[in-house]
Amino acid sequence: MENAHLKIKYLYHSGFVVETRNNLLVFDYYQGSIGDLIKKSPKNIFVFSSHSHPDHFNPLILEWQKERSDIHYIFSNDILVSPKLNNLNVLAPYEKVELGSLKIKAYNSTDIGVSFLVQDEETRLFHAGDLNWWYWIDTQEEMAKAEKEFKDEIQRIKGEVIDFAFFPVDPRLEKNYLAGAEYFIRELNPKYLIPMHFADSPETLEDFVDKMKDSSCKILKFSQKGQELSL
Repeated sequence: MENAHLKIKYLYHSGFVVETRNNLLVFDYYQGSIGDLIKKSPKNIFVFSSHSHPDHFNPLILEWQKERSDIHYIFSNDILVSPKLNNLNVLAPYEKVELGSLKIKAYNSTDIGVSFLVQDEETRLFHAGDLNWWYWIDTQEEMAKAEKEFKDEIQRIKGEVIDFAFFPVDPRLEKNYLAGAEYFIRELNPKYLIPMHFADSPETLEDFVDKMKDSSCKILKFSQKGQELSL
């Protein structure tokens, strides 16, 4: 990731814009101001949706092609859209595609859809979608199943170099909200982790940042809609 030129903008929930040297990558748009950026950016635009849940896939993104016919869409195969949509790539878990300077691989999720590993030149990004240790306080059988599914998928990802990981810290999991992120960091060693999926509970984000202050992985905190960080 030497000499990387990277800008990250937080939209809301699990939605981010990542601007690299030549490309504009939009992940899991749900809400947020982005229209002018789509219209005016001179860069190649790639729009990712990890699955069909409405907090990760907003059909509004399909309208953006009226402004920019060259937009590329990369969707999980559970998202049903018109096959007439231009520049559409649909990925099932473990499928790959190369688009311009991007190398994209889909991994599985522990909910529905996929997670994305994206290489743009020397920068490697991982957007988890709803891949998480969904450690609900439930029956012992269900809790053991959730743990196995998550840890098995992390082992499939192991060995990949990850510079920036966007990963859920969901307050609905109560005391277990950070279990998935902690395990992800321990097993996969991303350089940076960006917490997401906390919606309107920034206190969860603050608590996570505090608990991870001694981690070897740097936590990048995005708490305000529209917040940007250049790296």
